[in-house]
Amino acid sequence: MIFSLNELVHWLGLTIFEIWINLVSLTIFTVLLALKLDDNYFLGHTGWWIVFSPLFVADGLNTYFCAIIFIRMHMEGMIKTAILRALWSLILLLLIFVFKYLLCKKLSGQSPLEYSEVLSPIFILLQLIAVRACQLH
Repeated sequence: MIFSLNELVHWLGLTIFEIWINLVSLTIFTVLLALKLDDNYFLGHTGWWIVFSPLFVADGLNTYFCAIIFIRMHMEGMIKTAILRALWSLILLLLIFVFKYLLCKKLSGQSPLEYSEVLSPIFILLQLIAVRACQLH
């Protein structure tokens, strides 16, 4: 089942620009991951932080974009909508950032956490998206 773009925008609470930023960063991350896993290339001996850096940059750009949207909506008088959108976006970005950070620490060997503990922000995020999807229909 393929979701339409409108359904993704409503369920995730992201704009098309934010989705585009995430897709571009995921593409760059995938290329860097392939180079990291193939030890013959230049990323074979670098750390996992370099591989995950496009994802962290995308989180920063999305946070900046959400702050701009919050300010513009607040200036236009849509205060309640602005606060709800900013709250949802910040929770979403925070959970995704915490997951990426914990995963990067786990892969680097800097954290004794189990993978179930590393994936816990994703489980919370999926529950929040399910609740949001039920509220929209």
